[in-house]
Amino acid sequence: MELYDIAVIGGGINGAGVARDAAGRGLKVLLAEQNDFASATSSASTKLIHGGLRYLEYYEFRLVSESLAEREVMLRIAPHIIWPLEFVLPHERHLRQAWMIRAGLFLYDHIGGRTSLPKSRTVRLDAEGHGAGLKPEFTRGFAYYDAWVDDARLVLLTLCSARAHGATVLARTRCTGARREGDAWRVTLRDQASCKEYEVHARILVNAAGPWVKSLLDRELNIESPGRVRLVKGSHIVVPRIHDKRYAYILQNPDRRVVFMIPYEREFTLIGTTDVQVTERDLPATVSADELAYLCAAASRYSARAITTEQVLWNYSGVRPLYDDGREDPSAITRDYELLLDEQGPPLLSIFGGKITTYRKLAEHVMDKLARWVPAHRPWTHAEALPGGDFGGRDFATVLDEFHARYSKLDPRWLVRLLRRHGTLAGKILDDVKTKADLGEDFGGGLYERELVYLIEHEWARAAEDVLWRRTKCGLHMSAEQRSRVAERMAGAR
Repeated sequence: MELYDIAVIGGGINGAGVARDAAGRGLKVLLAEQNDFASATSSASTKLIHGGLRYLEYYEFRLVSESLAEREVMLRIAPHIIWPLEFVLPHERHLRQAWMIRAGLFLYDHIGGRTSLPKSRTVRLDAEGHGAGLKPEFTRGFAYYDAWVDDARLVLLTLCSARAHGATVLARTRCTGARREGDAWRVTLRDQASCKEYEVHARILVNAAGPWVKSLLDRELNIESPGRVRLVKGSHIVVPRIHDKRYAYILQNPDRRVVFMIPYEREFTLIGTTDVQVTERDLPATVSADELAYLCAAASRYSARAITTEQVLWNYSGVRPLYDDGREDPSAITRDYELLLDEQGPPLLSIFGGKITTYRKLAEHVMDKLARWVPAHRPWTHAEALPGGDFGGRDFATVLDEFHARYSKLDPRWLVRLLRRHGTLAGKILDDVKTKADLGEDFGGGLYERELVYLIEHEWARAAEDVLWRRTKCGLHMSAEQRSRVAERMAGAR
């Protein structure tokens, strides 16, 4: 029976980060995910690498500081899928005083240490500038910077890096049980396609099951844990683009929550999120009618054009597995993470909470916790670019210019999208391509046979939704017939 140093259960962002970090330190690592990678919470975020401006109101200074420092690291190691984004906060005096917002933004500018992004400032909200798409009564606001991320691709590229460092990475493989046996864990895995079960041994077990972190402990491991999880659903909607500028809005609401309106996929605006407490019975998460109405109403309070449910082109919902800190308000529950270590035999480490911005630092803290059982190699993930992000000191625009020159007969707008998904790895997809005809079948929405084959062969894609909604967002640009054709092609590849 194969023996691993660490077995990670869960293929979301935290599990992926732990597998990459551990494999890069020379450990023998296995990661198993019961569905497709990033198929739950990690592809259903607001898609931001940010400090969490609103967390300052809850005195989460350590979390904000760590998140802002991580923002710099992530901008450096993944410049193809992460980039700066300007946010505008329209001011409403009766919700928060201007001095309070300025103080918060000043702290936000400095609490994370040195930053490459511009500092916050006061702005006029005019129809041709920072007030584009807003009602004319909003005349003053504040601008600051955070970063955008393609969340599902962040997970996939992190796993690709883990595999390159020697990790065994398994999609659609469920952990059906695990028990301590001597100085190791005996882990039972089931291939979801064939339903065949097999066993492996691991010196350490890491529970990174996200929304299922507590149920894995209770059912598959049969272990009592002091950790409690609060499942909080966050839903998002996508509507036709509200304005043609490159910045996003962060909107204050009477319930003191904030809602984002973010430019999305060139043609659309992403609006989110909600905070609704749910239970495991509500998984997989779906957007409720009340949430649709809430998000449309929140956006319509500011948007010059009313946002209605009829305009919603797509919606998605994810469940955050937050560590239960006893607060009643779902919006106030900490977004920080807790690492609970069970040493009653071979170690078991369970991950509660966390946010996509801090996944890399979380993985380092996991390795710190496990230092007694594994070699104490130095942290390394801050220095090595994720696959495709090795720009060699160049910026994205320079790399894009090189691709435009090399593939001058291809649609330049399509090249931007391809490079944003794959970075320098786009060269492997294009290879000897000279003209559009060399890309193979055109499925619509910017998806061609060349890329589809690459996703199947190199990124574990097996079903149409893996490609259309996670590894790319081409499904949003396609007709139902075009999406069906991709499903037919994927079925033929199995």
